[in-house]
Amino acid sequence: MQGRSRTTSEIVALKEIHLDAEEGTPSTAIREISLMKELRHVNIVRLHDVIHTESKLVLIFEYCEQDLKKYMDTHGDRGALDLATVKHFTHQLLNGIQYCHDNRVLHRDLKPQNLLINRRMELKIGDFGLARAFGVPVNTFSNEVVTLWYRAPDVLLGSRTYNTSIDIWSVGCIFAEMITGYPLFRGRDNPDQLNCIMKVIGTPSEATIAQIKLDSPEIQLKTPLTKYSKQPMHLLLPKAPHDAVNLIEHLLQFEPSRRYDAAKALLHPYFTAAPIAPPPLPSAVSSSTASLALPPRVAARASQASAAVQAQQQALQAQQAAQQAQQQAQAQAQARALAQQQQQQQQQYMMQQQGYYGESSIRF
Repeated sequence: MQGRSRTTSEIVALKEIHLDAEEGTPSTAIREISLMKELRHVNIVRLHDVIHTESKLVLIFEYCEQDLKKYMDTHGDRGALDLATVKHFTHQLLNGIQYCHDNRVLHRDLKPQNLLINRRMELKIGDFGLARAFGVPVNTFSNEVVTLWYRAPDVLLGSRTYNTSIDIWSVGCIFAEMITGYPLFRGRDNPDQLNCIMKVIGTPSEATIAQIKLDSPEIQLKTPLTKYSKQPMHLLLPKAPHDAVNLIEHLLQFEPSRRYDAAKALLHPYFTAAPIAPPPLPSAVSSSTASLALPPRVAARASQASAAVQAQQQALQAQQAAQQAQQQAQAQAQARALAQQQQQQQQQYMMQQQGYYGESSIRF
């Protein structure tokens, strides 16, 4: 839902959370509120305020027009975005997630539906319902996190001692999806998702598996992983430039410790070789009207009022045109009448002259 601030007239987004009389406030809501109150960054959706009643919580966020998935469906070529927009959004996503990680926050549910786009083409990370703060020593977390298609392979294997690398894996998946228009790994369940990943990046070596188990002792492999060869990433992403493919390969490493962190990714030549030019605003939106969005009902009433005013103006213009035409017709009629009168006077004068000269000739 959306509303308007009475103090600033700013459009805001409203998220209602209904409270259970017995269970009280959900832990996800408490976590989201406590984390987002502390996060202040241009690429993170801002939580303005929280209204608490007996039956519900209302979270008041800054307003964004659509999420990344909807933007891709609307402005992409069958979902695939132009390369300038891909770079622009990926850079913002990495900036936002770097800020989260620097402030010791794991998002744990990055996906296109949780990334919001406003009218100024700013990408903002939203929905921190699964986010967690982390510290030292490493905490033990749930492995029931991250939407399946964006879930890291170590989490699929059962890791509960993961770190910021799980968000980086999701960033790599989203990066590739913006280029192709569809998710890179589309499994039906955990085992199938793991196979989809290995069919692309290859089955990890025994040494890699041993290192992952050492880092996450809770992982128990009951059966050996199916052997798959690595596929050339540039063949899966034929439209992507070489630097983009290279960065995606560093983000989508099977072993968590080998994945780039956000800071290192931002220093990759994909971003540093040339300035990052922001893509143009959507054709239906101009920068001068970007901050003038109205709620649908208000916008409808304003549109009706504008149409009524326009109709009145058109009627007035038509009336004025009719009056001008009538005045012109009257002027033309008067001109014709005056011309006829002058012609009659001329004829009378000629006849008088002829009569005068006729009489004179008789007299003489």
